Amino acid sequence: MSILKKPLITEKMTKAGEKLGQYGFVVDIKSNKIQIKQAIEKMYNVTVEDVNTMRYSGKRKTRYSKTGVQVGSTGSFKKAVVTLKKGEAIDFYSNI
Repeated sequence: MSILKKPLITEKMTKAGEKLGQYGFVVDIKSNKIQIKQAIEKMYNVTVEDVNTMRYSGKRKTRYSKTGVQVGSTGSFKKAVVTLKKGEAIDFYSNI
């Protein structure tokens, strides 16, 4: 089971990374803060000071088409915002 699914690369998280040293990740729903901290420290070789998590529930979506109303939903996920030790950073673009 992989705890870290993908990093969140948005304008808001990029600004938080530059100013506050905070980075966002989509993580496994069943993982806790200790597991998230250990996974990030192991993968990126940084020191994590704080982990904040939040759960997003899936939302119902409807769309109208020729065949009628199509109903579905988006998936639920868990987001973690990680604060690193001052002076450390994660470079997501180094693997490209």
